[in-house]
Amino acid sequence: MINHLRDWIFKNVHGSNLVYNICWEDPRCDRQIMNIGEDSKIVMITSAGCNALDYLLDNPAEINCIDLNSRQNALMEFKKALFKHSDYKTLYNFFGEGSYSESETYYKKELKNHLPVYAQEFWDKKIGYFSGKGPKKSFYFRGSSGTLAWLFVKYMKSRKKLYAKVRSLLESKTLEEQKYWYDQVESKLFNKTVRAMMSNHLALALAGVPRAQRRLISEEYPGGVGEFIVNSVRKVFTELDIKENYFWNVYINGHYTKNCCPSYLVEQNFETLHNRIDKIKTHTTSVSQFLKDNPGEYTNYVLLDHQDWLAAHNVPALEEEWELILKNSKPGTRILMRSAAIRIDFFPEFVKEKIEWIPQEELKELHKIDRVGTYGSVYVGIVK
Repeated sequence: MINHLRDWIFKNVHGSNLVYNICWEDPRCDRQIMNIGEDSKIVMITSAGCNALDYLLDNPAEINCIDLNSRQNALMEFKKALFKHSDYKTLYNFFGEGSYSESETYYKKELKNHLPVYAQEFWDKKIGYFSGKGPKKSFYFRGSSGTLAWLFVKYMKSRKKLYAKVRSLLESKTLEEQKYWYDQVESKLFNKTVRAMMSNHLALALAGVPRAQRRLISEEYPGGVGEFIVNSVRKVFTELDIKENYFWNVYINGHYTKNCCPSYLVEQNFETLHNRIDKIKTHTTSVSQFLKDNPGEYTNYVLLDHQDWLAAHNVPALEEEWELILKNSKPGTRILMRSAAIRIDFFPEFVKEKIEWIPQEELKELHKIDRVGTYGSVYVGIVK
């Protein structure tokens, strides 16, 4: 009974909200392993669209963004419209600063008519995400994952000494400084109450983590979800330069900076992306249905972690997806996926026969530079 309730909560969070306002996967790692070139045809989960724009810098032939949640595609279309019909300053006002006092007026006059109808319907209601008004003054504190970030920032700010140390951590000049300040704040950031909340199903649903993934972490990681998150965060904040970690910075600050932001917000990339933006197409459907409707020889698949859910809830759908992926691939096609699990053991036998997986030892170096650090494992397969 309780599991049905948890699944209902997750379904309702995902089915009626913008879940991700940034991509929570590091494209710096992805682009090193995917071999994107001018003949590349990419099929990927949309998420917040940041990484599709990052891949576009490698000039692939096409990028197909697929998501069952139309709100994620509405966000991608909004970004596309800004690149095609606006300028860098306006783009940065919206997605660099995360708030823009003229957002509603600009949207109605300059952007709305360039969006598909479903995206217009979403932004007609939600353009206030960028207004800078109300308790959540940034777009990056909106949507379900943004709400979770906002609550955590509120918690930190309610403890002034703690927040001052967190600010010192973010402003560190060296890794030694980062380690010093992180050691000062870890026990207070992740006390018993916070650790319990991190394992709470509602909190995980807001972060986009379904019950199946929570179980994978709990079963495979000593100490369960809370300990996994704490260890992941410790690695990110003590082993990688915080000055270039735009993922964690934006969720604490509510905005990017010119020196710490995704590639699509770097001014020198604007013209390039403006000229290539039509190569990105959005599709509100499943990966399987997209491949049925759009057969072809695709060179790259970026599946994120959605197969964790399929493996737990719908094995026939998992098998069908793999059958269609293989049918619509060619030798050398690369498949990138992530999982909450430390190891994946749900690949069908016919997949093991037709795909060569890059050994985990070879992927360790990429895992070390992952600025997000919240997945249990990353898999890259090459079609034989």
